[in-house]
Amino acid sequence: MPTLTYRYALCLLLVCSLATPHAALAKKKHRGGGSTQTQRSSSEETKAERERRLTRECKGMPNAGACLGYVHR
Repeated sequence: MPTLTYRYALCLLLVCSLATPHAALAKKKHRGGGSTQTQRSSSEETKAERERRLTRECKGMPNAGACLGYVHR
């Protein structure tokens, strides 16, 4: 009986060791992050252009959504 328990424990240990992913056991390398800058699209409008467009488009519109703060009554 003890031999059967020993074999059962050994098989259980083997299955558990195979189920553990190797990547989780490996030491993670932490690389120092460099500064990244986002590049603007050439078709993107500038802040001043957006201000002018919203002021123009929001005339007579309700002061809500994208027009919030651009409606002058």
